[in-house]
Amino acid sequence: MSAIDDSQDVDVNGSKEYGTPHADGDTHRSANTVHQRLRANSSIMQLKKILVANRGEIPIRIFRTAHELSLQTVAVFSYEDRLSMHRQKADEAYVIGKRGQYTPVGAYLAGDEIIKIAKEHGYGFLSENYEFAKAVEDAGLIWVGPDPKTINDLGDKVSARELAHKAEIPTVPGTPGPVAKFEDAKSFTDEYGFPIIIKAAFGGGGRGMRVVWKQEELKDSFERATSEAKQAFGNSTVFIERFLYRPKHIEVQILGDSHGNVVHLFERDCSVQRRHQKVVEMGPAKDLPPETRDNILNDAVKLAKTANYRNAGTAEFLVDQEGRYYFIEINPRIQVEHTVTEEITGIDIVAAQIQIAAGASLQQLGLTQDRISTRGFAIQCRITTEDPAQNFSPDSGKIEVYRSAGGNGVRLDGGNGFAGAIITPHYDSMLVKCTCHGSTYEIVRRKMLRALVEFRIRGVKVNIPFLTSLLSHPTFIEGTCWTTFIDDTPALFSLIGSQNRAQKLLMYLGDLAVNGSQIMGQMGESKFKGEIVNPKLYDTQGKEIDVSQPCKTGWRNIIVEQGPEAFAKAVRKNKGCLLMDTTWRDAHQSLLATRMRTVDICNIAKETSHALSNAWAIENWGGATFDVAMRFLYEDPWDRLRKMRKLVPNIPFQMLLRGANGVAYSSLPDNAIYHFCEQAKKNGMDIFRVFDALNDTQQLEVGIKAVLKAGGVAEGTVCYSGDMLNPEKKYNYDYYMNVVDQIVNMGAHVLGIKDMAGVLKPRAATMLIGGIRKKYPDLPIHVHTHDSAGTGVASMVACAQAGADAVDAATDSMSGTTSQPSIGAILASLEGTEQDPGLNAANVRALDRYWAQVRMLYSPFEAWLTGPDPEVYEHEIPGGQLTNLIFQASQQGLGSQWAQTKKAYEQANDLLGDIVKVTPTSKVVGDLAQFMVANGLSYQDTIDKAEELDFPSSVLEFFEGLMGQPYGGFPEPLRTRALRDRRRMDKRPGLYLDPINFDDVRKKLKEQYGGCSETDVASYVMYSKVFEDYKKFLDKYGDLSVLPTRYFLNKPEVGEEFYVELEKGKILILRMLAIGPISEQTGQREVFFEMNGEMRQVAIDDQHAAVENKTRPKADINDSSHVGAPMSGVVVEVRVKDDSEINKGDPIAILSAMKMEMVISAPHSGKIGELGVKEGDSVDSQDLICKIVK
Repeated sequence: MSAIDDSQDVDVNGSKEYGTPHADGDTHRSANTVHQRLRANSSIMQLKKILVANRGEIPIRIFRTAHELSLQTVAVFSYEDRLSMHRQKADEAYVIGKRGQYTPVGAYLAGDEIIKIAKEHGYGFLSENYEFAKAVEDAGLIWVGPDPKTINDLGDKVSARELAHKAEIPTVPGTPGPVAKFEDAKSFTDEYGFPIIIKAAFGGGGRGMRVVWKQEELKDSFERATSEAKQAFGNSTVFIERFLYRPKHIEVQILGDSHGNVVHLFERDCSVQRRHQKVVEMGPAKDLPPETRDNILNDAVKLAKTANYRNAGTAEFLVDQEGRYYFIEINPRIQVEHTVTEEITGIDIVAAQIQIAAGASLQQLGLTQDRISTRGFAIQCRITTEDPAQNFSPDSGKIEVYRSAGGNGVRLDGGNGFAGAIITPHYDSMLVKCTCHGSTYEIVRRKMLRALVEFRIRGVKVNIPFLTSLLSHPTFIEGTCWTTFIDDTPALFSLIGSQNRAQKLLMYLGDLAVNGSQIMGQMGESKFKGEIVNPKLYDTQGKEIDVSQPCKTGWRNIIVEQGPEAFAKAVRKNKGCLLMDTTWRDAHQSLLATRMRTVDICNIAKETSHALSNAWAIENWGGATFDVAMRFLYEDPWDRLRKMRKLVPNIPFQMLLRGANGVAYSSLPDNAIYHFCEQAKKNGMDIFRVFDALNDTQQLEVGIKAVLKAGGVAEGTVCYSGDMLNPEKKYNYDYYMNVVDQIVNMGAHVLGIKDMAGVLKPRAATMLIGGIRKKYPDLPIHVHTHDSAGTGVASMVACAQAGADAVDAATDSMSGTTSQPSIGAILASLEGTEQDPGLNAANVRALDRYWAQVRMLYSPFEAWLTGPDPEVYEHEIPGGQLTNLIFQASQQGLGSQWAQTKKAYEQANDLLGDIVKVTPTSKVVGDLAQFMVANGLSYQDTIDKAEELDFPSSVLEFFEGLMGQPYGGFPEPLRTRALRDRRRMDKRPGLYLDPINFDDVRKKLKEQYGGCSETDVASYVMYSKVFEDYKKFLDKYGDLSVLPTRYFLNKPEVGEEFYVELEKGKILILRMLAIGPISEQTGQREVFFEMNGEMRQVAIDDQHAAVENKTRPKADINDSSHVGAPMSGVVVEVRVKDDSEINKGDPIAILSAMKMEMVISAPHSGKIGELGVKEGDSVDSQDLICKIVK
């Protein structure tokens, strides 16, 4: 809204807040400005200044036209709008009132503050206020808009209906006058029935409007509508109409001058609405019958003439499904969607408004009806800061990135759409209007889609995904939408939003820069941060091998072309002893806590396909790598498998399958295992090394049968534990041969020997492998070990000489200690013998040069084991677990008690009945050992106090039987005391479990994440909580698998330029510029980046600043009411509240450290008091959790 002073300048009444007037009418601040000189020779009227008392894109739109008309422009703004763009676009700008004097909206409604300056009558807060318009004219100013009396007559919708009746124009049946009482509303519905629509008599924009379908809803809807009307427009009066089902909303743009002339500028189709507010507008209407169109246009002009209408306005009609039309109102203003009309007619409506207010006639402006025509079609979309996925709830915050559309036929009318703009909750959510013009409806629809896709707005939610869905819907394509189309079409909310990958990536890098790496187990930064160089490979003639493409020849070809049985026969027929390289899985699991990322494996994959083309297999998946990929590396393990498969098509892949556990740590329903194996085979897995941690053959058989059904190579595996040569050990030669017999009877293609702790001595290897080979001459044998004691090479050579077909090794720089034996050492040991593996040792060494660099990159995860540990023959800690145990002990404050932890591991193993120690049973022993050290428990203490202790959940699951039945049975009385009232299983757990309903899982994932793949389903079934956390991380930071490891683990240096390839051909060039100071109000720091030459910034919570240095009280062991934390960790769940009743044994909270979880249960019954923790809190051992008052 604006006004113009009829003395050719703004009447500011000498007010100091608008500048001091010169005698010649100019103010000091505007004299001789560049803009004034530029406009001096383009004057259209003898008027100089216009003030627009509105905000956002509205005044900017008016300023542009005013400048074209050589007018000086004045903006007014609330304190909250002091950084808004419209203030900067005006020649002058003044704050309304003093800070805190008005509410953000109230400032623009403060008529007494701005009454003496002119307001152009446009769409906005006071656009239909008769009193204000009259006051402006009474003050001797020119009001740009209809006559105040006309505003009064038309702003009241009841008066507008009377005007229509006078002009004999059809209207929707409605109340004859305003309705103030519920009883009057009920009288109308008693006569006309339902549905009805309640509308505010003095307003628009959907406020104060309610559709009522039945009598029971009437009273509540009436009260809400009148309340909204009162709040929005200062008048609670409403009127009621019969509601038309699925009508079209057609509006006609009209212009009238002060000489009685009126023209129409054709119609717009505004049928696409939500809650009666227009969302998308188009013009002209695509599917309006010509006769109906002509009648509507003529009636709109007739109405305006009847009302003696001056200036711009909009006559609005509803058209029912039979083509009948009904007048609903005249809006005495132009509207948001006026740009559609401007594009199809070429007429600047705002310019016409100003010039008409200055006295020009339509004829002088060249706006006679015969000269007005349309050209093509136009569509306008309102881009708002609303989240369509959350019922269009308005979003607020800082716009971090703003990149708009442009090009042929694209018009933007923006307000506060710019990088750095603060979007407050005080005002309308519209950022920018995008209006496109084209020669046909289909061309302009496609142009609009293109324009929407070009927008990049980050920092606040916007409705662009919804708009693209809307414009792509068949009904919109046909142009046949109706007013409730959005509400009637749920499919529109199947949104495909922008991935926002770049900004999410910057959020991660910013967090890394401010807070350091959050990767669990990382200690410090990498020792090597340079470029890793890939090696060159040469054939036996010294010619360089082309590694731009993967090698095509290898043992996998037999699997693919002839099947698992043929593969097993071919392996058995092979003269040498083949090798399996574990570098891609168990080597980094054992040395680097399983933290190796996919990108660093794939970077050497093509070279590996050539150098190891005669390898029996590459161990690269399953086991701990599956959940760690999601849990700590934030990668999809299935994506890793697919990428590796594509790059290495020739070498068989081997994975670890934990029998009836799949890749989880306890048993799952059988159909979950079958589903998982099917997906693994489809996505590229070949050999499944199936084992059970307890050598429970019933558990083992579930996995083997699932692999056979999936079509994979089934390697049934015996887990080796202890010392077979020691006559006092229960796991002797006869024991192992008995397990082998059962595996052979299951139909396994290959027999595996899994020496998890590296305790298979060379003499024992010769005896066991020799005995199996003698009994089963046609059975392929594969042996897996760890080099913990330093005898791995000798043991593997002994296995090869005793008849093993394949043994394990790791690249030299990733071998030894808890990893596998050195591949170079084994090759040298077998070179020239009948067991020669048939690999080019020079090329194998060349691969190792790559891995030597990579290991330094992952140095923050090193356990720094300096050499072999023959003590493993005593404590029997598996190699893959040893590194994890060191990390766990460190996190729980037990790092200085590592020797004690190793000793406790032996005792824990004895307490559990000397079980086979392979994941997950090795985890049970490790958890119990750390529990004993943390709580100062001896072997006997653990037995004696078992009924009172909160054992780790893994220990209780073992005792329940969830991991199967141990050889020799469960230890008593420890089992009974520890379980108390918990269930016990004496058969394999799968028999107690209900099958997974995969349809329900798919439905849940689709609802939660908008879609899912079968591999997502498999991941969720294995690790539901881990999968959900992984998805949350992706939602926050995006897919970080594209980020080079150097910048995944280490903060970038200020000024350093680096590259990230989001996908093929899409590369981000990044540079961190600075880290800002901490904000005392928010605890955040701004981190500034340059991305592809553009400035970007992200706000990061400084976790160091947010940490409160408070010490938690400790539990008093002598006070029975105190419940303390049994170990250091993070509270992941709290199940009680203060004053809640609790029974002995009920869970209070769940504590987690690394992958170890423990339930804190009530030692006795009573009432919870002084609950001192909440979810997410970190606690130390024996910190007070709560009190239980008896």
